[in-house]
Amino acid sequence: MIQQCAGLMLSLVMVSSLMVGAAQAAPVGPALERPAVLSAQAARSVLQAAAQAGSRLVAVGERGIVVLSDDQGKTWRQVPTPTSVGLTAVSFIDAQHGWITGHGGVVLASSDGGQTWRKQLDGRKAAQLMLTSAQASGDERAQADAERLVTEGADKPLLDVHFFDAQHGLVIGAYNLAFETHDGGQSWAPISARLDNPKALHLYSLRVRADEIVIAGEQGLVLRSTDAGQTFIRLALPYKGSFFGVALPGTTGIIVAGLRGNVLKSSDGGLSWSAVTNPVPASITAMAVDARGQLWLANQAGLVLKLQDTPQGPMALPTPAKLPPLTGLLPTSEDRALALTLAGALPVTLAAPK
Repeated sequence: MIQQCAGLMLSLVMVSSLMVGAAQAAPVGPALERPAVLSAQAARSVLQAAAQAGSRLVAVGERGIVVLSDDQGKTWRQVPTPTSVGLTAVSFIDAQHGWITGHGGVVLASSDGGQTWRKQLDGRKAAQLMLTSAQASGDERAQADAERLVTEGADKPLLDVHFFDAQHGLVIGAYNLAFETHDGGQSWAPISARLDNPKALHLYSLRVRADEIVIAGEQGLVLRSTDAGQTFIRLALPYKGSFFGVALPGTTGIIVAGLRGNVLKSSDGGLSWSAVTNPVPASITAMAVDARGQLWLANQAGLVLKLQDTPQGPMALPTPAKLPPLTGLLPTSEDRALALTLAGALPVTLAAPK
């Protein structure tokens, strides 16, 4: 079933919500509308993702936590947010403009380098947008699905975000939720109907290379667009487990990774695939390409792995780093990265594998 196959990424999100430091009791009220509680322990709470806003690091996590560092992760300070739902992904297009996705269908935006955040979308508004679109299309099944979303309320997470520029952006999430904006997030339109995903499988991760978009999802789902998201095709892969991450190295490469450490590589835009040998059968939770084009992977066992070509073929080789279970990875220099973990943001050296 969809719930059973959602994979370990969502389980991390659920478990992590129980582990955030309780330095201060949370006020009573719906998490979607309740501002995040400010805590001295915020940087050591469960963090899910990070991005660079110029020279600043911005990390996000459970209970609406957003923390900033202006010294490459040595020290952190929490900033207010208008919600205390779990935050799942963050992306900046420059030093000032960034967006965050989260549970409850939340999209937050900042125009001052992450210092302040405003809500642009939530699950209630998203469901109404889906219903309006379905009614206009005349698709009875889509209308029934949208009516169910309205009834169920804001209970579904958005899991990734990408902006091409200050105006054009995409967000994706659970149950085939996908929205697009052409005005910087002031308004959003559902694009789920463009996706070949009739089972409404979860959409976990998206990456962009020029006008190419690749989305990795549940039960082997990988979708590709070559026209900036106007149309998508479903790629055929030999593995039907969930993929929690995707990377687009080089000009034609696609790499997807996920459940039980499975990693697949394509060098021809997804026409053919080969398995990457991975000696660690722990689920891959994050992938990142550094400034040199080197691909790094992070897993639930707290290991950072380097994708490396060997005489035996491509392999994901563990580095010496030993960390708590990883939820995200952000390379910050040629040999350093920020690891997002169940214990906060931790610096890590991108050393050679053992």
